[in-house]
Amino acid sequence: MLILFLFAMNHTTYVLYSSKLDRYYIGYSSSFVDRFQYHNDPTRNRIWTKRGMPWEIYFTIDGLDKTKARKLEIHLKKMKSREYIEKLKDNPESIEELKALLA
Repeated sequence: MLILFLFAMNHTTYVLYSSKLDRYYIGYSSSFVDRFQYHNDPTRNRIWTKRGMPWEIYFTIDGLDKTKARKLEIHLKKMKSREYIEKLKDNPESIEELKALLA
């Protein structure tokens, strides 16, 4: 039972930054390292993020279940605010509060 719980809590909501585009990209994944590599791989990446390479990790929120990771992704995208994203990075306590609100 504990193994299933730990497996379910392995999703990451992430924010990437492209200095080339001066834009953020928000996503979630059960395998963040692989997904990040994909975003920066010109031979495999066939989605919008190809235009912004190289992407940098701006911040991640780890240890989430799939539902919460997706809710956080949707919330961040709906905010459509560079200022909001930058404030979250500068204030880790607000990330914890946000995680609790979206539970």
